[in-house]
Amino acid sequence: MWKSVNEAGSVAQRIVAQIEQLLESKELKAGDRLPTERDLAQLVGASRPSVREAVRILQARGRLEVKHGLGVFVLEPAPSTDLGAALRNTDLDVDELFSMREVLEVPAARWAADRITPEQVAQLRAVLDDLDAAFDTDPADFRQLATLDATFHLTIADIADNRFLRQTSHVLHDILISGMKTTLLIPGRREKSRDQHDRILGALEANDAAAAARAARTHIRSAQRAALDRLAAESDSAADAAG
Repeated sequence: MWKSVNEAGSVAQRIVAQIEQLLESKELKAGDRLPTERDLAQLVGASRPSVREAVRILQARGRLEVKHGLGVFVLEPAPSTDLGAALRNTDLDVDELFSMREVLEVPAARWAADRITPEQVAQLRAVLDDLDAAFDTDPADFRQLATLDATFHLTIADIADNRFLRQTSHVLHDILISGMKTTLLIPGRREKSRDQHDRILGALEANDAAAAARAARTHIRSAQRAALDRLAAESDSAADAAG
């Protein structure tokens, strides 16, 4: 279940991404206990401080709970559980989901630009590098691509340092990952998305809140158009097959 992480870039963020993938695939479930810090460091081939930092990040996101003397456990916060269940039982369309992304992620980018540190810039850059590497696997794993893409945006929500925004963003991205194919596999979308991600990151690094908000809005609307175009093409193909 556990895999070694590449030591390049932000090792802690790579561990975070691996644990979130295990949560998404249900290999780790609410109530499960993680290996000890020493054992987990050996399993993923990383240092104990990197593991400790990854646990801290996931604890802040409400995904893990540290029980001193007992260990680290997978946690599903009640507000997120209730909200996630409510949204999954609602017939939401693509426009609604991406509109909510815009409502959450544009201010998140603005707030993050005022708070971001050089270390956090490096973390975000490492996630984008991981996303680039994931494209080059054959065949490409759409769930891994979607998870890494979400990790970039959720890390910005973490940096924005608003707990309600963070939890709501996690619920929304979980729904997108589980219910939609990633738009990143659409021809030409990889290059456009990377350019848009770079613009967001550049604005964050420059502490330019207005530019970060504009870049985030542009990116979300571009992804929304790509998702709608793909759905329309799939609908046309289904109609042709039926005819």
